[in-house]
Amino acid sequence: MSDSNPVSTPPGIVDRAKAIILRPKDEWSVIEAEPASIGGIYTGYAMILAAIPPLATLIGGQLFGHGLFGFSWRPPLIGAIGMAIAHYVLSLIGLAVLAIIINFLAPSFGGQRDKLKAFKISAYSATAGWLAGIFSLIPGLGMLGLLGLYGLYLLYLGLPRLMKVPEQKALPYIIVTLVAGVLLFILASLLAMPFSGLFGGQARPDETGGEMVIPGIGKIDVDKMDAASKQMEQAARRMEEATKNGNAAAIAPDVLQALLPEKIGRFTRTEIESSGMSAGTHASARYQAGEDEIELEVNDIAVAGAFAGIGAALNIQSNKQTANGYERTQTIDGRIVTEEWDKGSRHGKYATTLANRFMIEAEGTAANIDEIKAAVNGLDLDRLTALAAK
Repeated sequence: MSDSNPVSTPPGIVDRAKAIILRPKDEWSVIEAEPASIGGIYTGYAMILAAIPPLATLIGGQLFGHGLFGFSWRPPLIGAIGMAIAHYVLSLIGLAVLAIIINFLAPSFGGQRDKLKAFKISAYSATAGWLAGIFSLIPGLGMLGLLGLYGLYLLYLGLPRLMKVPEQKALPYIIVTLVAGVLLFILASLLAMPFSGLFGGQARPDETGGEMVIPGIGKIDVDKMDAASKQMEQAARRMEEATKNGNAAAIAPDVLQALLPEKIGRFTRTEIESSGMSAGTHASARYQAGEDEIELEVNDIAVAGAFAGIGAALNIQSNKQTANGYERTQTIDGRIVTEEWDKGSRHGKYATTLANRFMIEAEGTAANIDEIKAAVNGLDLDRLTALAAK
């Protein structure tokens, strides 16, 4: 697919995203008239926003795990990264394929072919779904991904206008395009499955104030949505700059492994391992004291971690008490902290984020939750923070 119009400076990515969501009819008129290029829309808009759903799913899966029907699981970091990369690449390819479909079908419904306008429709109508992906950071909010269906309305408004389809033929044109788009989505999902067997969900930020209480999850400070959206913009820019400057690689696995101490209180290290690639690295160790055992993990998700602070910006809070223990999620000093303890089984978990790129977790059996917390605090957190700043 080649460009047909000269390149110009497009509106800011956040301004364009807000406008197409809040004022779609007016914005489609602006989009239709403005000179642009397919390459410019890709690099200045689509490649940034399309990263939100896979990155949010990756980070949310590593922080909280995925749950269904009372079961929960946390995907291995490398497999989760593979899945995120696959979905990201396929979503970008899907934009071009959908644009080809839109352009190819236009004359069949009395419209005019225009490669650039077809790509504008494909890219900008996807905005709602991309923004919706941020809720994949938070367990249980995946169902809000249905809000991404607002993109169908954007498609409904943009298709006939930009492709010059007569009003009486607009609806059949939209339906055929949607069917092709759904088939494309199914195909993309099937192609991505070999990279991982784990999936997440998506949703769209709301603009109401106050607190949103979600059963089984807790409270989200909706008043902080604006701050979160600004942080998302900053994260996208940091990610773009890091990629351009060649600073997007994760810390080497052996460097992370060297940070895992030999002893933590009464616990002695019995096993250690590390693995990774440029997009993310992982190191873990097992510690034993009699019958008690703790596993300590540290993951570096590199430049993708720029989005990790968005969940903290929403001030997530959750607290569940049972007869045998508790489950708690807090936002402390800009970091999401999760804590679980069952006094009957003496099993617990403590996890936190650091420097908006590291995810640290300790889980196992111990005399009390403080011993599990000590495993996380036993890492050289200052050293980790310094590594992130390089």
